[in-house]
Amino acid sequence: MSAFASPATAESVDVWFGTTTPREGPSKGIYHATFDTESGKLSPAELAAEIDGPGFLAKHPGGTMLYAAASDNGKPSIVAYRIERQEDQTRLVKDSSVETGDGGAAHVSVSRDGKVVLSAQYGGGSTAAYRLAPNGSLLERSDLEKHPEGSGVVAGRQEKAHAHWTGTSPDDRFAFVPDLGMDRVVIYKLNTDQGTLEPHGYGVCPQGGGPRHMKFDPSGERIYVLNELSLSVTVFNYDPEAGTMTAVQTVPTLSEAVKDGERFNSASEIRVHPTGKFVYSANRGNDTITVFSVLEPSGQLRVIQVQPIHGAWPRNFNLDPTGKWLLAAGRNTNSVTIFEIDPDSGKLQFTMDSVMVPTPICVTF
Repeated sequence: MSAFASPATAESVDVWFGTTTPREGPSKGIYHATFDTESGKLSPAELAAEIDGPGFLAKHPGGTMLYAAASDNGKPSIVAYRIERQEDQTRLVKDSSVETGDGGAAHVSVSRDGKVVLSAQYGGGSTAAYRLAPNGSLLERSDLEKHPEGSGVVAGRQEKAHAHWTGTSPDDRFAFVPDLGMDRVVIYKLNTDQGTLEPHGYGVCPQGGGPRHMKFDPSGERIYVLNELSLSVTVFNYDPEAGTMTAVQTVPTLSEAVKDGERFNSASEIRVHPTGKFVYSANRGNDTITVFSVLEPSGQLRVIQVQPIHGAWPRNFNLDPTGKWLLAAGRNTNSVTIFEIDPDSGKLQFTMDSVMVPTPICVTF
């Protein structure tokens, strides 16, 4: 098991990188680096755990466990690692593993109370729940819910359901799963004690939009859903008591003129700034981050910048915990590039700094 330096100062935080392996690139598993939130410097990335295809990662709210959607001994699984720190070293130690039972997971997340892991199976078109022990170890797959059929609007992409992301409401009463094939966000009632999901309803996205990822704003009253196929963001008002979401705006991430001038584009990731004032989304093909300003009191969005990532195929990016920096993962360039966030405008400025990470597709703090 590899070991590497822990943060040397209070300003340094761990960064974990999920990757594609082995056919799509040189990666061998999960990589780790440290990020200095004062200077914006990212340390060289080192292999933290060797495993096949740990595409998406999620950290337990207690900070002691890391979960990966990966292939464990040739079987699509959710794999849990203990994050162990001793003096100047940090290491990942494999703790437990549970098969998804319905093909590979495109996304993995943890409930806010740390009792349940959720996964979205893109090919299987399903959502799974896994109960956790008090220490964060995986106990069992406690539920698996198959999604209804796709909308059929976009040929080749929407004939059937394609669950793509999982997450919970701020109070953990509901789970949300954007489904690219259905053009809907599937909503479940979530019981974190039992690890069970009960169908509750839908958030309706534009026809042919292909919802991929979503995020709540800090108030918990708005949801931003990224539509992969149409490259747009749909803004929803959220009723926390009823567990329902109502669309109020859909705004494109790129202009039609820009999209017409390129062979292919698709949206990948969306993030909300900790202040709630800005929203960011990534455009693959165009290889950019779109920056939105949040208009109050409506919460609607206005595009204020489209920033090149200085890399290729940004399948994922993330904001550091301070909200001062953005790290963009360029899968096709084996790179993570760093941008400073203007605190007043939310706009991005490239720091002219990047670090090599093999085929990165997930950035997790």
